[in-house]
Amino acid sequence: MDPVNELRIAAVPHGFRSSFRDWAAEKTDHPREVIEAALAHVVQNKVEAAYARSDLFERRRLLMDDWAEHLAGKGG
Repeated sequence: MDPVNELRIAAVPHGFRSSFRDWAAEKTDHPREVIEAALAHVVQNKVEAAYARSDLFERRRLLMDDWAEHLAGKGG
């Protein structure tokens, strides 16, 4: 079952992800690394990736809280 078709939403996941990325970059002070981690993007630079051992879970959670508030029209 495709949730997009089930809800009859005229949207694609990539567009939703792009909206999130634009909002996070333009309207928040969350670090780029946290935003990219929330999008499950991997670090392309091999040296940087070798030292990036944290999943930034707590910081990603705060970012997602802000995103939820934004979607609900409560801020951010």
